[in-house]
Amino acid sequence: MEWQLQDAKNKFSKVIQKAEFEGPQVVTLRGKRTAIVLSAKEYDALKAGRPTLVDDLLAAPPCDDLFADYISARERSPSRGLAS
Repeated sequence: MEWQLQDAKNKFSKVIQKAEFEGPQVVTLRGKRTAIVLSAKEYDALKAGRPTLVDDLLAAPPCDDLFADYISARERSPSRGLAS
């Protein structure tokens, strides 16, 4: 269901109930789709099994010695020049 922001604010309890029992509720602002209200169960289902940033970093291929040497030897100054 679609709710204008003012209606969603005035009937927030109803928006929450409908999200829980009927599915996602769309909130619009000036006729433009702006937010979606989901039940906690639907949100948890979306998040389940999704890798985190830490998972992605740990899954990266290991660095070889050449790459490690490159990182250690690179210039220590800022990568962007400072205005004089």
